[in-house]
Amino acid sequence: MALSTDPLWPRAGAWVVPSGPTDATLLGLPAHRTSLSPTGAHATPAAIREALRRFSPTLLGPPPIDLAEALRIADAGDVADPDGPEGEARVRERVQELSTGLLIALGGDNSVTYATAQGAGATGLITLDAHFDLRDGVSNGSPVRRLVEDGLDPRRIVQIGIADFANSVAYAQRAADLGVTVISLDEVRRRGADDVMIQALEIAGSGGGAVHLDIDVDVCDRSVAPGCPASVPGGLEAWELRALVRVAASDRRVRSADIVEVDATADTPDGRTVRLAALCVLELLAGRALA
Repeated sequence: MALSTDPLWPRAGAWVVPSGPTDATLLGLPAHRTSLSPTGAHATPAAIREALRRFSPTLLGPPPIDLAEALRIADAGDVADPDGPEGEARVRERVQELSTGLLIALGGDNSVTYATAQGAGATGLITLDAHFDLRDGVSNGSPVRRLVEDGLDPRRIVQIGIADFANSVAYAQRAADLGVTVISLDEVRRRGADDVMIQALEIAGSGGGAVHLDIDVDVCDRSVAPGCPASVPGGLEAWELRALVRVAASDRRVRSADIVEVDATADTPDGRTVRLAALCVLELLAGRALA
């Protein structure tokens, strides 16, 4: 469907690529080959870019802010074939090249968190996820374990939104043994987004260094994220995810973020999951503009 044109209503996503340093850069990482669930997540970066056009880049304020004017935003395209050891090496290299400003990786499945966080030089990690991602092997269920095994201090990892009936005793015990801070879905609801994220930032950002934010959209309720293979009824509402993302991005210790686990090919006809992922991009930009 053709979108209307109004010179007084600019659309998000029409970023004018600036010369020199950027405040934020989008990078597509269409990984999908090691997913534990069949997925078309490789189609998602392009779908998110298209969905951005359905929104304006305007924060209402007051005063209203046009993100496209407040920030220097660029889109660096996609990393070709980001799966496997060679693909992960390409991701690390490209992320390192784009190290100025906030790097926003558009997944792809959750496996991209591993190479993206490493390429960004992250010394702390915050995940918004229903799952621990501490599984054995190499898959979209293992990036947190792989980062720890490669040297990331687990005491600087905070996992927000971990859900009942979506994990095992073995992996819950693994998180506890490692010293990972786990903030359950129920605790997020009791305490609120601001309180939870402030705690997470202090833990992940302790001692300085860069923090990576992993936004696994399957932390959300299945009604708002039907395009996530592992989303469950009773997860976060869309507004809760957006609030957490904005608070995180308002802290400049967060240098990189990924938006993952959305299968654009399995979304509903109204595109609600992809549109939520696009709104997470805008919330990241909003947080950075307000920082």
